[in-house]
Amino acid sequence: MTPEQTDDDPATSGLIRLRNVERGDLPRMYEMQLDPESNRLAGTIPRSAEAFEAHWANVLRDPSVTAKAILLGEVLVGTVSCFWRDGQANVGYWVSREHWGKGIASRALELLLLEVATRPLYASAATNNTASLRVLQKCGFVVEQVQLSPATDRFSEREVALLVLTEGAPGGAEKTREVGDDPAPP
Repeated sequence: MTPEQTDDDPATSGLIRLRNVERGDLPRMYEMQLDPESNRLAGTIPRSAEAFEAHWANVLRDPSVTAKAILLGEVLVGTVSCFWRDGQANVGYWVSREHWGKGIASRALELLLLEVATRPLYASAATNNTASLRVLQKCGFVVEQVQLSPATDRFSEREVALLVLTEGAPGGAEKTREVGDDPAPP
């Protein structure tokens, strides 16, 4: 999402629905994850076709993962998921760039949070990805920490915000900290 776009388009919010990711979704999902601007903002390195297939084969057979296709009408426009990493439940999402700024990520995450009762939930976002941070914060996630994350085979070195959702469903009234609002030292 570009800085001038918002993620609040009410015209699309009623048309967004989730369903389980199906094998037939994978070719479109593979193409979405190749987008250079999406990868730049997320700080990700696209997977090769083989790595993508292997990753999603594991996801689709793992009963602990909730992986949903985001549909706008009947069109696949992204994915949203809840998965376990380092003993913690995490959420992540990816929306095709041509659908940024329509409220899709926010609505999809809201729908996922209604389905996934696990709390706390964790998320991370590159600090330069202000649109993604806004989506998470609108859904009640609070920035706990900002840190430099080293480069891996999947991620470039980047500054990331680590966020947590401890209570409730989307739109919680909890106050959210902004990135850069570090608490005063003791």
